[in-house]
Amino acid sequence: MSALTLAVLLSLVSAVAYAGGAILQERVAVSTPERRYAPMCRGAWWVAIALNGLGALLHVVALAYGPLSVVQPLGALTIVFALPMAALFVRRKAGATAWRGAIMATVGLAGLLSLTQSAAAQSLDDAERVMVALVTAGAVVTLMVVAHAVHRHPVVRSVLLASAAGVAFGIASVFTKTVAVDWDANEPLTHQAPSLAVIAVLAMAGVLISQASYRGAGLAAPLSTVTVVNPVVAAAVGLTLFGESFRYGSAGTAVALGFGVVAAGGLILLTTERIGAAQGVAASTVPVAKGGPGVADPVVPEARPEELPAVPSQPAPGPHRRVLFRHGHGRGRERIGS
Repeated sequence: MSALTLAVLLSLVSAVAYAGGAILQERVAVSTPERRYAPMCRGAWWVAIALNGLGALLHVVALAYGPLSVVQPLGALTIVFALPMAALFVRRKAGATAWRGAIMATVGLAGLLSLTQSAAAQSLDDAERVMVALVTAGAVVTLMVVAHAVHRHPVVRSVLLASAAGVAFGIASVFTKTVAVDWDANEPLTHQAPSLAVIAVLAMAGVLISQASYRGAGLAAPLSTVTVVNPVVAAAVGLTLFGESFRYGSAGTAVALGFGVVAAGGLILLTTERIGAAQGVAASTVPVAKGGPGVADPVVPEARPEELPAVPSQPAPGPHRRVLFRHGHGRGRERIGS
């Protein structure tokens, strides 16, 4: 087996592991809505964490055997694998719109990553690491605040949280690359400790935030958002700070931007599909009047005065009115006077 074939195989297994972890995270989010960030008492959640860890490990090993231009686009297949796996294992079927959105996001991301050209290995200096860490923290916190502000729109909230998780994962990959480059340059371990701490914090934040993103939004929209935002953020940092570029010059850059538009369109399609489904469920739960929708309540006509039943008049009480009752039959007679 060649190294390239092994890298492709490892990438595919990694995508399957990521998909399985996402499916379990979504199921845990549905079954424990009160624990939106970390339902640590659920065994299924720890299985999801293990699957995500396995996917990350296989992805790193695949990068050791194959080029980045092949391994990274294959990671986008996580979305395509997740939909049929969800239908098979948890009976969660995706509609035609969700499939179109997932395929668009996958094709756009794969095309974008395949056109990214790596430069010579280089690291971030101390000032750049601090800047990237602070900007990332600000972006993640801002997305989380906005997500909580729109809590009445579950799908929008989910996409914002998934974007925050994708940013955290993407910058964690940037710091991982920085540590790997410095490790090859025999940098002392004390110099790597802050970067390792940033990696741990970002990875943990990404896991917890992505768990919250699955609450009330299904599987496809948050998973697609994380899968797309993660490598796009890492690629953006690579283009700006690592000296990476797109293949084939200006033409390659234009095509890459087109693929980015396709990926964004897929995410928008997934988001609107979930919003439409949520609105349909909400409409179906609105109570209707007896007789079914569209049936007006019966109108009782107002009675005319001459149709009202006659009420016998009673003499007004006064100081000269007395009622006397006979003993025995309870009948009485009325006498007016002094």
